[in-house]
This record gives sequence, C-alpha cells and structure tokens, in this order.
Amino acid sequence: MKIVYSPRFAKNYKKLPIRIKLLAEKREKIFRNNPYDPRLKTHRLTGKLSGFWSFSVDYKTRIIFEIRSENEIWFLAIGSHNQVY
Repeated sequence: MKIVYSPRFAKNYKKLPIRIKLLAEKREKIFRNNPYDPRLKTHRLTGKLSGFWSFSVDYKTRIIFEIRSENEIWFLAIGSHNQVY
C-alpha cells in the first residue's frame, strides 16, 4: 500500500509534539499492516468530511485520510477532533 502525505498533513505533522509524532509513526505501521485494526478505531467520517476516513493516534489526535484506490491512501491532515479541516 502506498501512502501519500498531503502538504497540509506535512504542515500539521511538523507542529506536533515529539511524543505525538512518535505515536503517529507507530500507528502508521499498524495501519500499513491492517487499516481496520481495532486499536486504530478506523471509521468513515460524516458531515462536511463525508467521503473521508480517520483513525486515532491517541484519545485526542486523529489522522484523516482518503482512499484513492486499492493501493493508494492519502493522509490529508493530523490533529485534534476540534480542528476544522
């Protein structure tokens, strides 16, 4: 599976504390093995973000992504649930 990091994702990621960055890297490894692993709490989004998916990095932080094809995922943003994307 190919993961593409959008410019917004990269910008959001740079601003994160190192603890969250390390946790996000661990979660990405889990995601690459199984995007629907229960530890990630992967789910479809609704409302303004309908059509996108997210998974949890920790209780407060999530990664929003889009499934472009069977083999390509785009990570669009990373941040708290309160942030508007």
